[in-house]
Amino acid sequence: MTEQIKSGYFQPVDSPADPHVLHIVSWNINRGLQLPRIIEFLGNASADLVLLQEVDINARRTQCRNVAREIAEALRMHYVFGREFEELTQGNHESPAYHGQATLSKLPIFSSTLLEFRRQSSFWRPRWFIPMTQTWQRRLGARIALVSHITWEHKPLIVYNLHLESRGNDELRHSQLTEVLDDAARYDSGGTVVIAGDFNLDLLHEPAVQGIGTRAFNNPFESGEGCRPTSRPRLGRGRTIDGIFIRGPLACVSAQVHDSVVASDHYPISVTLRPS
Repeated sequence: MTEQIKSGYFQPVDSPADPHVLHIVSWNINRGLQLPRIIEFLGNASADLVLLQEVDINARRTQCRNVAREIAEALRMHYVFGREFEELTQGNHESPAYHGQATLSKLPIFSSTLLEFRRQSSFWRPRWFIPMTQTWQRRLGARIALVSHITWEHKPLIVYNLHLESRGNDELRHSQLTEVLDDAARYDSGGTVVIAGDFNLDLLHEPAVQGIGTRAFNNPFESGEGCRPTSRPRLGRGRTIDGIFIRGPLACVSAQVHDSVVASDHYPISVTLRPS
């Protein structure tokens, strides 16, 4: 795989149950290590749009599977994979391994591009004094947002599937988020834009909340469900670092953190939207 974007098409078994409702799931699937459980949840969720982060292709840790394609095939959905990194300890020169984001849709995906952030962490780069072992996760590449153009309700739907840097500080992550918001400003303010993924930022507090809110994006999780952690606790309490933000003539019917699902170090989150 030399392309930065890989796509595939699987004929949906059926159309969305209600064409006037859009059900979205976003989930950091921790490379797809528990793929059967991931597919089981997503199959039961019956989402129209699925945004996945930390997706492996041809990595030893996930049995050299094309995780994006396997999920899309099981769910009978279109898919686009955006390459974030080449994982140097998970493949070799003849058979490289990749890692990135995948967007799956029951609606046609007309085009996709990568927004590669200008500011990046240097943490992942290979260095002569760092062992080339799985523990150190040496990589080549950059953090990205996968931007896909879809049509819903006969209007353009622009979807940003992002994964902000896990290393470095919040200032770096805010800078990357600002790049996404600046890019989204190119689209008509009356159009529909969804920004979702793993922000690696505390989405309950400033300045992340203010930065997104001043660009006319709404947070369906701003109360109730939004106060619940989206990552599984390690030392202490989990964090609310995954989100879905919407801009445009939409009303949120429901928003949920699926914290009973144990198939990753993050919980899947979902929203159901209607035109307003």
